[in-house]
Amino acid sequence: MTPETRIREEICTVGASLYQRGYTVGAAGNISARLDDGWLITPTDVCLGRLDPAELAKVDLAGNWVSGAKPSKTLALHQGIYQADPAARGVVHTHSTHLVALTLAGVWREDEVLPPITPYQVMKVGRIPLIPYRRPGDPVAAAQVAALAAQVRGALFERLGPVVWERSVSHASYALEELEETARLWLMSDPRPAPLSEDAIEELRATFGARY
Repeated sequence: MTPETRIREEICTVGASLYQRGYTVGAAGNISARLDDGWLITPTDVCLGRLDPAELAKVDLAGNWVSGAKPSKTLALHQGIYQADPAARGVVHTHSTHLVALTLAGVWREDEVLPPITPYQVMKVGRIPLIPYRRPGDPVAAAQVAALAAQVRGALFERLGPVVWERSVSHASYALEELEETARLWLMSDPRPAPLSEDAIEELRATFGARY
């Protein structure tokens, strides 16, 4: 199996897993992966639960569509992330219920949508900023994420959901799932939990290399 074939299979496996567990519904969401000669991205208006490896869109390093089905309308978003963060090898965007609900209810702060309430949130996700609402695929929103991509590993679009990038598609999905679970915990807690102390966060940095 070639590296590209393996990555195609990984995208489809992750997409099916996210769909089956309700992280995305219908034809919402998109996934991409960096290749040596460009990247792969899910087609526009395709259900992540029913992806075909052969139909994934392939674009070259300049962002030109070269094969497969028509790329997602969020192509510019993914391209900007890869250009801004050389370590990013996979990007996942969903309309996850609790994270969208968080933007409707009101996030903690615009530069950090959730307080640091669990150790794995600090270790696996880090600070996540809010991107004010713009229509799906808007290039201004894509540029706002790209400007932050070297400092964080994800962002939350108001009314649309999270986009997360990591060293692989699988690791991006793991971080997104942790973020969604943190939003669920935050929304269901009454009263709201206190954030971890700075001493606790510093211990996670020192012990696990947490980027927070």
